[in-house]
Amino acid sequence: MDPVGLQLGNKNLWSCLVRLLTKDPEWLNAKMKFFLPNTDLDSRNETLDPEQRVILQLNKLHVQGSDTWQSFIHCVCMQLEVPLDLEVLLLSTFGCDDAFTSQLGAEGKSQPESQLHHGLKRPHQSCGSSPRRKQCKKQQLELAKKYLQLLRTSAQQRYRSQIPGSGQPHAFHQVYVPPILRRATASLDTPEGAIMGDLKVEDGADVSISDLFNTRVNKGPRVTVLLGKAGMGKTTLAHRLCQKWAEGHLNCFQALFLFEFRQLNLITRFLTPSELLFDLYLSPESDHDTVFQYLEKNADQVLLIFDGLDEALQPMGPDGPGPVLTLFSHLCNGTLLPGCRVMATSRPGKLPACLPAEAAMVHMLGFDGPRVEEYVNHFFSAQPSREGALVELQTNGRLRSLCAVPALCQVACLCLHHLLPDHAPGQSVALLPTMTQLYMQMVLALSPPGHLPTSSLLDLGEVALRGLETGKVIFYAKDIAPPLIAFGATHSLLTSFCVRTGPGHQQTGYAFTHLSLQEFLAALHLMASPKVNKDTLTQYVTLHSRWVQRTKARLGLSDHLPTFLAGLASCTCRPFLSHLAQGNEDCVGAKQAAVVQVLKKLATRKLTGPKVVELCHCVDETQEPELASLTAQSLPYQLPFHNFPLTCTDLATLTNILEHREAPIHLDFDGCPLEPHCPEALVGCGQIENLRLAGSKITARGISHLVKALPLCPQLKEVSFRDNQLSDQVVLNIVEVLPHLPRLRKLDLSNNSICVSTLLCLARVAVTCPTVRMLQAREADLIFLLSPPTETTAELQRAPDLQESDGQRKGAQSRSLTLRLQKCQLQVHDAEALIALLQEGPHLEEVDLSGNQLEDEGCRLMAEAASQLHIARKLDLSDNGLSVAGVHCVLRAVSACWTLAELHISLQHKTVIFMFAQEPEEQKGSQERAAFLDSLMLQMPSELPLSSRRMRLTHCGLQAKHLEQLCKALGGSCHLGHLHLDFSGNALGDEGAARLAQLLPGLGALQSLNLSENGLSLDAVLGLVQCFSTLQWLFRLDISFESQHILLRGDKTSRDMWATGSLPDFPAAAEFLGFRQRCIPRSLCLSECPLEPPSLTRLCATLKDCPGPLELQLSCEFLSDQSLETLLDCLPQLPQLSLLQLSQTGLSPKSPFLLANTLSLCPRVKKVDLRSLHHATLHFRSNQEEEGVCCGFTGCSLSQEHIESFCWLLSKCKDLSQVDLSANLLGDSGLRCLLECLPQVPISGLLDLSHNSVSQESALYLVETLPSCPRVREASVNLGSEQSFRIHFSREDQAGKTLRLSECSFRPEHVSRLATGLSQSLQLTELTLTQCCLGQKQLAILLSLVGRPAGLFSLRVQEPWADRAGVLSLLEVCAQASGSVTEISISKTQQQLCVQLEFPRQEENPEAVALRLAHCDLGAHHSLLVGQLMETCARLQQLSLSQVNLCEDDDASSLLLQSLLLSLSELKTFRLTSSCVSTEGLAHLASGLGHCHHLEELDLSNNQFDEEGTKVLMRALEGKWMLKRLDLSHLLLNSSTLALLTHRLSHMTCLQSLSLSHNQIGDAGVQHLATILPGLPELRKIDLSVNSISSAGGVQLAESLVLCRRLEELMLGCNALGDPTALGLAQELPQHLRVLHLPFSHLGPGGALSLAQALDGSPHLEEISLAENNLAGGVLRFCKELPLLRQIDLVSCKIDNQTAKLLTSSFTSCPALEVILLSWNLLGDEAAAELAQVLPQMGRLKRVDLEKNQITALGAWLLAEGLAQGSSIQVIRLWNNPIPCDMVQHLKSQEPRLDFAFFDNQPQAPWGT
Repeated sequence: MDPVGLQLGNKNLWSCLVRLLTKDPEWLNAKMKFFLPNTDLDSRNETLDPEQRVILQLNKLHVQGSDTWQSFIHCVCMQLEVPLDLEVLLLSTFGCDDAFTSQLGAEGKSQPESQLHHGLKRPHQSCGSSPRRKQCKKQQLELAKKYLQLLRTSAQQRYRSQIPGSGQPHAFHQVYVPPILRRATASLDTPEGAIMGDLKVEDGADVSISDLFNTRVNKGPRVTVLLGKAGMGKTTLAHRLCQKWAEGHLNCFQALFLFEFRQLNLITRFLTPSELLFDLYLSPESDHDTVFQYLEKNADQVLLIFDGLDEALQPMGPDGPGPVLTLFSHLCNGTLLPGCRVMATSRPGKLPACLPAEAAMVHMLGFDGPRVEEYVNHFFSAQPSREGALVELQTNGRLRSLCAVPALCQVACLCLHHLLPDHAPGQSVALLPTMTQLYMQMVLALSPPGHLPTSSLLDLGEVALRGLETGKVIFYAKDIAPPLIAFGATHSLLTSFCVRTGPGHQQTGYAFTHLSLQEFLAALHLMASPKVNKDTLTQYVTLHSRWVQRTKARLGLSDHLPTFLAGLASCTCRPFLSHLAQGNEDCVGAKQAAVVQVLKKLATRKLTGPKVVELCHCVDETQEPELASLTAQSLPYQLPFHNFPLTCTDLATLTNILEHREAPIHLDFDGCPLEPHCPEALVGCGQIENLRLAGSKITARGISHLVKALPLCPQLKEVSFRDNQLSDQVVLNIVEVLPHLPRLRKLDLSNNSICVSTLLCLARVAVTCPTVRMLQAREADLIFLLSPPTETTAELQRAPDLQESDGQRKGAQSRSLTLRLQKCQLQVHDAEALIALLQEGPHLEEVDLSGNQLEDEGCRLMAEAASQLHIARKLDLSDNGLSVAGVHCVLRAVSACWTLAELHISLQHKTVIFMFAQEPEEQKGSQERAAFLDSLMLQMPSELPLSSRRMRLTHCGLQAKHLEQLCKALGGSCHLGHLHLDFSGNALGDEGAARLAQLLPGLGALQSLNLSENGLSLDAVLGLVQCFSTLQWLFRLDISFESQHILLRGDKTSRDMWATGSLPDFPAAAEFLGFRQRCIPRSLCLSECPLEPPSLTRLCATLKDCPGPLELQLSCEFLSDQSLETLLDCLPQLPQLSLLQLSQTGLSPKSPFLLANTLSLCPRVKKVDLRSLHHATLHFRSNQEEEGVCCGFTGCSLSQEHIESFCWLLSKCKDLSQVDLSANLLGDSGLRCLLECLPQVPISGLLDLSHNSVSQESALYLVETLPSCPRVREASVNLGSEQSFRIHFSREDQAGKTLRLSECSFRPEHVSRLATGLSQSLQLTELTLTQCCLGQKQLAILLSLVGRPAGLFSLRVQEPWADRAGVLSLLEVCAQASGSVTEISISKTQQQLCVQLEFPRQEENPEAVALRLAHCDLGAHHSLLVGQLMETCARLQQLSLSQVNLCEDDDASSLLLQSLLLSLSELKTFRLTSSCVSTEGLAHLASGLGHCHHLEELDLSNNQFDEEGTKVLMRALEGKWMLKRLDLSHLLLNSSTLALLTHRLSHMTCLQSLSLSHNQIGDAGVQHLATILPGLPELRKIDLSVNSISSAGGVQLAESLVLCRRLEELMLGCNALGDPTALGLAQELPQHLRVLHLPFSHLGPGGALSLAQALDGSPHLEEISLAENNLAGGVLRFCKELPLLRQIDLVSCKIDNQTAKLLTSSFTSCPALEVILLSWNLLGDEAAAELAQVLPQMGRLKRVDLEKNQITALGAWLLAEGLAQGSSIQVIRLWNNPIPCDMVQHLKSQEPRLDFAFFDNQPQAPWGT
């Protein structure tokens, strides 16, 4: 018995164990490698007999300690066929800690160092601990070679019988297929570079293992980083390199060391390189220093491999990186072992900053289809199931996409190996639809048949979860129970290795065979363990972003844990989980539902691209269609995936989810590295509309896959390949697929350098492909824009190769192609080839060849070919080296091209642009409209319509000698259309200007001529004025002398656009513009020019022969008095002059007097306007115009000293209608002087003295002056911020005058003076004082002091205190009046008190007053007030109370009113509106009103009385037979009160106006009213709006209203009357009807038209409203004159252009029309044209409302032109019409009366109109 057997003390048991293991030596060898990974199975042991070898191996296992020994015993019992009695003895004797401890006794658990087996290497003490020996170089070399041989032998032994890193014991697992490797170079000083790198590898080429290291580089640090996602085989490749080196394949390296960061992270102290190599890897047998020196010397032949760089711990504190990372950093940067090669593997993510910027980056991209097939062939080699496995993979796309990950491919093969023998074809794959179920089947495959070790799986899963939570991937025997270690070893779930942390410190470590397996087992534990509830479970269902470089310092270990949890939530996994959970299916179901619920919440959130990918993986794993549909529908239309790598599996999962989406989607993969076979996953995804692959580093092989996949994406509209460095051939391969993409709109191939020949090939594709509408190439940009052909998608897919079909030929003829080849280095021969190509192609929209090298010859060729190429819009040949000589050639070449609209050549700016007009057959429909709007934009304010031909030869160095040749070349262009010439920026000079003036008549009727910047003198400029006489087409000459801007223009309207047929046929518009043409004046604008008397004399002499009307606009820095006098003296010599304007011209203080004197010297002047001595305008009248002169001298610094002379000049004018002297320096003294001179000035209109710094003194003096100014009819003064002072005159003396004083801040001492002035101004009948600081006391004093001999005087006061004062206090003020009060009006909201006085005051009989006071139940003070009121108000005829509160003083106010009403025998009007009155107060008022027998008007509207109060008031109506007007609106009358009302109404035979609106009386109320209305013979107005009257009630009401012969105003709006009521009314409308309001009355076209016919020719009609009724299809038209109609309201009546045509023609029959409301209809430009035509004929029209219609810029422009004809309209509302913002701004600047704002601004008409 061996020593261990003796220690165990059980000879028989030990012998049985030895005999058992002797039968299966291979199994024991495998377990030795598992439990003692660093032990060499030395070949010397093979000489021993089998039993001795087993005993030796058992000894090695036993000395490792109890944990290892117990785990081994459990493996024996689990995996070998052990008799039951022996198994019980083994487990009871060796399988527990107590037995092991008792057997060992007091001995140690490990053997002394002398007894270590020779296979275990003895660790050295330290490299630096032993003294250095002196050895010769030969001895040193021998020692080094011996170590290198030992290193290679150790590697050979390690990889002799196992796969590197596989951990699998099965022989058929020993296969290796290299994954796809792609080299990249990256700048690692940016996070993005660290993640992806900029791929430079040749397209389509993969990197082999031997290509990973470039041995030609001998200097600097040489580092390779291998990047790959989990499962791509990074660790396997690292071990593969070790194995290859051990086998002698990597001869460039003498030494290779492999380290794993998961082990290095355990090192806590700083290491030297020798300690790293010798203490942690393999120690030399002797002389460590010598060996290390050799390695240092030959470092370029040393390879250090670091596996799992992503697991490297980041800085733990302020001291910097950890020890191992510090050492790694020095190795990478060459500080240590300079020249050595370093390779690191890592998952994509944030890499340590220590990596050098020049590090080589290699991406691992997994398996493509051939590699998967190769792996399966190797895996199933020589097995009958091989063909079956291949068939299963080929027929199942989901499993095939999973196998793109090598780790999953291995698992899939293992599962297929297990499933294929027992399942029919196709059934095996059905069990492997997801990654989770792959792992589930793997666990079942590795478990004993029919037995699933549930408890062991859950316990091992708990260990896995604990490791994930703590970031632990290495476990020791103390971390895992021995049975679990045995279980993991038995089922190949755990792998073991030797962990070295220092010299003499090593132990066996355990890890799961793959990190994803650890995550799967953790997920199993979470889903099936009873220790975990669902709340804890849901905390693990999270989404991990792949943008770890921005969020985390270290990659997490649980990336796939949420995916596995989602996969286990599938219903398919429930039986498996229920078995693990010991049958607790309810608990498992609840957890699965909780996971699905969390995913549903995540699906509805806004997620980043990486999290969307993770979510799709999770959702796809669940196999829940409802969840997949929710996720797909929740994805945004534009789904971005930026700057993180994507695999084929990712895209396959994404497309699986998108299959559940109905709406299209835009996928953006900008900057995402894609595997070459990724595009295969997109095949058949019908939801993809846009696909961006910009910067995705896709290779030629990937492009080939994509070209095949794109035609199978039927909804694809946009594809982008930007920044992919594609070669010429690859680009050509891509465009070949264009005919097969029927819905494609855009293909972006920018930043993929191509040559000129390839570019021409692409141009041929653009010409021949029927769907291409634009090819744009500019330097690096290359874009195809496409549009679908007329055929359906199905037709194109059915016959894609029929290129010459009839449909395609028609499509080629109808489509229009834009070709832009800018800065592409094209030369003359390229232009010839391009012309030949384009002549065979479709119509061209635009050709842009700018920035090339065509030169004169190439430009000439293109210009000659322009007419043959059918270019519709533009040909751009800019920056092509055109010379001056080439300009003439180009002009001759295009002279016969009749479609040319514009040619712009500027040699200085290298511009050569041809613009073309559309051919006649193409000018239809919407294209015509768009063309017109473009021309409209161009022509306003200074440009011209595109329908004419424009030749711009600017900055070409042209001189006078070139003009004759140029005009000959241009002569051919003149007959083709109206020509616009632009010679600006040349060198013509005076000689050229004179010569051109001679040549111009030969060019025909030009539209414009630009001679700017040609060096002309003033004489030459003035000489051009003669062109007005010689050129009939010249209408405007604009000259800015200093800036050398000279422009001759024709008519600036668009008359010629209609003549050429380029516009829609609007007859009204054409007729309107034809009329406009006859009235267009000629205009001369001369600015920035020295205007001296000789120049002005010459100018006026030249203008004598100019046809009129003429407008003269002059501008200079300063105009002297002599020059101004010269100009004004010449005015009588220019009878055709209609306007003289001096803008931005400085004038002297004498100029106002010179201009004022002109009013008498030149009778034709009708208006003079001088502003701020810088802007002067004179308007002249024609003989036919009426008389009347307006003058304005604002801001001219006029003061008191100027007034007398100025008024003397004005007095010489016979008919002065308006004078504006605002914003001068008159002050109080100047204004007093002016008021004194007023009787001399024959003014008949407005005198404006605003903003002249006046005070209360001027206001008081105005009051005192009024008696001496008999023609003043109205005056208003505001001394507040408005600072206005206006006096209105009449031609005749006025009997009644009105004065308004606002914000005058009168002090108490001013009151008496004001009263005196009012008492003397006997003709002043009305005074309004607004916020003049008059308190109640001052007002009472004023009323008491104002006295007159006779007549009426009204005083209206608006002060803030009027809102706070009570009714009693206000009446107390009225009681102080010196005259008899005839009217009192109180409005709290308006803060207003109005009092009308009658003089002289008639005293009341004191005895009668005392008698009436005796019946008043009031206090002493109130009795005194009533007495005063009875005396003062004895003749009161009107009492109005609005928004008052009669409840605030305990009904004292109502009692006083009752007493007052009892004494008012002459009261005719009583109004109480919108007020608060109690029921008791109403009784007092009703009692008082009962005695007012002469009452003619009663207004109780807008009060909220209760039913009892209303009845009380109804009783007050009894006996009011003289009542003429009754307003009870907004009282909510009910049936009982209405019956009482109609009873009272039946006796009011004098009633003229009845208003009952907003009372909801309904048909029942109408029935009551219908019975009494015929008995009201004087009724003239009835308002029953908003009363819920139906059609039946309306018919009954109409029958009754027919009998009201004197009815003038009928208001029935907002009732559902319908057409029957309208027809009933139309049968016999009252002949005196003035107002008809029927808005929102449910009328149709029939009812409305019947009313229109009935109203036609009505002589008294003033207002009509049919708003918000349906007039669609009805033609509302008045054939007869409506002489008094002022307003028509047809808002929201569905009126279209056709209806509006006849309607607007009716407006001319309404001469008094002031307001037209047509908003919210369907009016377009035709209706606007009709309106514009009639606007000049509407002399009294003030407002037109066209909001919310369909009027475009054309219609608005026509309306502006209509306004320009002198219309009196104040505003045209155009809000919310389809007019662009820039056009809105321009139209507003041209015509301020066009209002486009939401709020009504109501701009006023220009002053003086």
